[in-house]
Amino acid sequence: MVWLNFPTYALIIFLFWLVGILFFTLGFWKPKSNVWGLIATYAGVALLSYFITLLWVKLERPPMRTLGETRLWYSALLPLVGAIVYHRWKYGWFAIFSLFMAILFLSFNYFKPEIHDKALMPALQSPWFVPHVIVYIISYVVLGASSLIAVYGLYLNYFKTRPEMRILHLADNLVYIGFSFLTLGLLFGALWAKEAWGHYWTWDPKETWAFLTWMGYLIYMHYRYHRPKVFMGPIWTLSLSFVVLLIAWFGVNYLPSASNSVHVYGG
Repeated sequence: MVWLNFPTYALIIFLFWLVGILFFTLGFWKPKSNVWGLIATYAGVALLSYFITLLWVKLERPPMRTLGETRLWYSALLPLVGAIVYHRWKYGWFAIFSLFMAILFLSFNYFKPEIHDKALMPALQSPWFVPHVIVYIISYVVLGASSLIAVYGLYLNYFKTRPEMRILHLADNLVYIGFSFLTLGLLFGALWAKEAWGHYWTWDPKETWAFLTWMGYLIYMHYRYHRPKVFMGPIWTLSLSFVVLLIAWFGVNYLPSASNSVHVYGG
């Protein structure tokens, strides 16, 4: 079983990304070190992508059914976003945060392995399954990346007392992209629900929290539009929106009201 080999893959990926963090950290003093940081980042992403592909072939289904499987995608895409942001805006600290968060999410799978099977419930055997999950994963990755800016902004404000308005422009770009994919996820989910259960929307706990997440980032965008010179308001809005996103992603699993939800992750 491919999953039995995951610890070996994970340890090698951890090594690549820890080396990446080291080189990006050195890059604050020696910018040329960032090149090696990018190489280590891409190496880890490539190896994890290879593992996900093997898992997909072995399971004969998209590895997107369980929470652990979605964490694999999140861990693969987050460093990629960090590298793209570095290429575009040269934020070494953002690349470090991205790698650290990817290691954290991958660690959950390392220390709490899952049992995977080929079975898919009838509702998941739909052409909407893959696009719905993929766009949601992309939105969670990009919006998760924007939350790193919120953490950095809180650090600057409370420990450095020097807010940097320019980092909000980076947050804006990430939120616009993430919000677009989040909207597509809601739309695809509604179409899928109509096909599977005959209703576009039923206010299932997962749907409710997904809507609250969508509203949180909409509020952030309106806040930025109407108060472009305010720093801490948007930072806190971004932080709280990500907390709501985390509840929508996996916190719903632990709510009593979600015990019969069709959206609760297996595994």
